[in-house]
Amino acid sequence: MKPIGVYLHIPFCLSKCPYCDFYSVPYTQQAAQDYIAALVRAVNTSPARGSQVDSVYFGGGTPVLLGTELLPVLEAVAQSYQLADDCEITLEANPAAMTYDTLCALRQGGFNRISMGVQSANDHELHYLGRRHSFEQAVQSVQLAQQAGFENVSVDLMLGTPQQTEESVRQFVQTFDDLGVRHISGYLLRIEPGTPFARQQVERLCPGEEESADLYLDTVEQMEQHGFFQYEVSNFARPGFESRHNLKYWRCEEYLGIGPAAHSYYQGKRFYFPRSLSDFCAAEDVWNLVEQDGEGGGMFEYVMLRLRLREGVNLHELRALFGVDTTALERRASFLQKQGLVRLDGQRLFLTPQGFLVSNSVIVDLLEYC
Repeated sequence: MKPIGVYLHIPFCLSKCPYCDFYSVPYTQQAAQDYIAALVRAVNTSPARGSQVDSVYFGGGTPVLLGTELLPVLEAVAQSYQLADDCEITLEANPAAMTYDTLCALRQGGFNRISMGVQSANDHELHYLGRRHSFEQAVQSVQLAQQAGFENVSVDLMLGTPQQTEESVRQFVQTFDDLGVRHISGYLLRIEPGTPFARQQVERLCPGEEESADLYLDTVEQMEQHGFFQYEVSNFARPGFESRHNLKYWRCEEYLGIGPAAHSYYQGKRFYFPRSLSDFCAAEDVWNLVEQDGEGGGMFEYVMLRLRLREGVNLHELRALFGVDTTALERRASFLQKQGLVRLDGQRLFLTPQGFLVSNSVIVDLLEYC
């Protein structure tokens, strides 16, 4: 059995960013204490107790807001599962919500990877995005994390924001290359329904499709020039520092999500917790709250998810797992290769950076030939 991943959702934020559609609630000390107690109970009674685990991810929200209150949860995870010696244990953080002492305590408590939501190298862009930090503060936060013992630091970069320039993106990549950051997530801004950005019709101020495409391709080039190699549509890493947890999602490997709005893929089933902090905290057995979301791991899902990765789909493995004939798929891939959207390298089928730009339509196209 392959080791699984464990995701723990920490839904608290000091304020809601206007583009964010993730489940979050305002932070209060009492709500956080109640939630930590419920989370520990959930970990201790999970259906995957005793499983081998090689990735633990505290996402949010803003997990670092809770500081050392997270340590009992991590301790419960360590007691309930068999953690690999090299287990990747990630904490999401906001540069405006951390201190050196807290970072030291979290590193000593077992966290070994930190992912910071920086988003931009331009203070005007940061203000527009509703971020509470400046770029200088973000740089200082990365340095504090490194001084606290975090050698594996990741930062987020948002692309396609209003008034964004190639120069600010290049400054971002250059700065964090100089700082020795190991991983950068670079994703295009999506205006989600129901968010303040949607109500304000911010998409009218964003770069057009062609301009966003040029920005994305320039960013891919900049990343690789600085040693950050694209391994997924929106993720770039120095060799050996790819996010183990995120790879589980795209490789169709098992993971258990705990907390309101957290999703799981375990024992061939997909399921999730409802988006309600109060229900989660009040439940005698939180696992009675989960809602089923169908079967997982089928051929279409496998192809769809694997094609998000630069490593793509191994056609030999596809035939062995699902007993399918890939002749039609290979013929279609050869056609799309001539358009620069995919590469067919022996038994490996994968999307190019140009293909990643229109990945949804390319993947749907290829699925018709599976």
